[in-house]
Amino acid sequence: MTGRFVLIGTTVLRSAFLVLGMAVLIFFLVRIIPGDVVDLVSIEGGLTEEAQQQLRQELGLDRSKPEQLLIWLTNMAEGDLGLSVRFQRPVADLVTRALPTTLALASLSFVIGLALAIGIAVAAVIWPRSAFPALVNAVNVWSIAMPTFCAGILGILLFVLWLGWMPLLGNMVLPSLIIGLDVAGQIVKPLHEDLKEAATAPYIRTAHAKGLDRATIVWRHILPNSLSVVIALSGLIATGLVGGTITMEVLFGLPGIGKLALDSVLGRDYPTIQAVAVLLAGSVVAINAVMGIVARLFDPKLKT
Repeated sequence: MTGRFVLIGTTVLRSAFLVLGMAVLIFFLVRIIPGDVVDLVSIEGGLTEEAQQQLRQELGLDRSKPEQLLIWLTNMAEGDLGLSVRFQRPVADLVTRALPTTLALASLSFVIGLALAIGIAVAAVIWPRSAFPALVNAVNVWSIAMPTFCAGILGILLFVLWLGWMPLLGNMVLPSLIIGLDVAGQIVKPLHEDLKEAATAPYIRTAHAKGLDRATIVWRHILPNSLSVVIALSGLIATGLVGGTITMEVLFGLPGIGKLALDSVLGRDYPTIQAVAVLLAGSVVAINAVMGIVARLFDPKLKT
């Protein structure tokens, strides 16, 4: 029990320092972008030099970068993400409103991908002489060779513009299917290989000898023992969902974190850009940390 607490504590501490380092890096990378929000406002509204200096002073942009960084980190530690200079609303409110769309898209995509991967892999083991084994390879190759951005554009051209089956803006179905197919491709191949290996185990031969049909053996005996493959891949897949959902939100105009990030970058909205970037980076770190803990707690090979 003590070892588990040490493992969890060490992982949490390491993850916290990693997120802090990424936050500092994000702060300086954001300011590499030429111009700031005052420059944009000046171009759009024709501000005088005096008005620009006053606005920079109000936004704290006249202070040194280390001072700005310290103020931002202190406020963020207190739960204050700042005020969006583009939307004139608290950044926390913007993130709270955008987050449900991103979570819904990511969750739906993962469920679709998981269902497709398990269904195809199991079918390929039950009917090894059918087209399902070839479908396993096809879906796997698709996820490797076809970026979700390109698949999204093809989906828009085919289903939205040519066939006219669905609208472009606010469409949740098509991006979920595209990301889900990508997720399925990452899972289906290793799961199929593990299922085939498990099918040669002695207890499976005993089940055959008892007269159980192949489908029952696969669903009740082989698949449950092979789900560790899915768990092991879940961390990698979940982090991939972060990038995939952002791309689809931009393409299909979904009001999620990705769309908020794009609008913030275009408006040089430093507080919002920083908050969204830290949120995404922190999500990736947290997912990897949780999956690392789960893997070490439940996989004897990784406990040493």
